[in-house]
Amino acid sequence: MKTLSTDLAPAAIGPYSQAIVANGMLFASGQIPVDPATGKIPEGIAAQAEQACRNCGAILTAAGLDFSKVIKTTCFLADIADFAAFNEVYAKYFVSKPARSCVAVRDIPKGCLCEIEILALAE
Repeated sequence: MKTLSTDLAPAAIGPYSQAIVANGMLFASGQIPVDPATGKIPEGIAAQAEQACRNCGAILTAAGLDFSKVIKTTCFLADIADFAAFNEVYAKYFVSKPARSCVAVRDIPKGCLCEIEILALAE
């Protein structure tokens, strides 16, 4: 088991790792739309979805992977009415169409509008 960390994605804000690689799989913690360079969260669902996707990409890159290796995502939205706008951005990154769950939740850390968790093949 190997712990993965990169400065190109937001640092963990609790007692957890950005990602773990184990048994040929990458298990990434949920990525909220915090810009790792500034610590700021952009306004609006489209901009937040972009940043969350970029943060997922940074985790993948740190593991020597890309979006084509993602096999499952779990997406959390603060408002299910943002589903279409979120999907528009998500589709630009996850072109291999991994399996996915997407649900609305009551709250996301730091008041974010979305969060994305990824599982990827790391072999």
